Amino acid sequence: MKNVFEEIVKGNIPCDKVFENERILAFNDIAPQAPVHVLIIPKKSITNIADASEEDSALLGEMLLVAKAIAKTRGIEDNFRVVTNSGPEAGQGVFHLHFHLLGGRSLSGRLG
Repeated sequence: MKNVFEEIVKGNIPCDKVFENERILAFNDIAPQAPVHVLIIPKKSITNIADASEEDSALLGEMLLVAKAIAKTRGIEDNFRVVTNSGPEAGQGVFHLHFHLLGGRSLSGRLG
């Protein structure tokens, strides 16, 4: 069964796109937890970071560089957070690897 992010990648579900290339798609979260809350996903189907392989190393690095570039365009390049959840007990709700880029307000404190 396809998940919502795979449907977004296919264009079957619309998104508020922030960035796209042949490997990565980034879009604004529909339920933002901060003034800037962007989801960065690979177009390749990877369940989570624990499911990534050595061959995904360049893709994972590129996703982080995309996060850095978006942070700069949003004016939060000096203060932002990148988070990924791996597994249901870690809070993963959509089982397609994704990074949350958060910023635009104080993000002090612990996660979870």
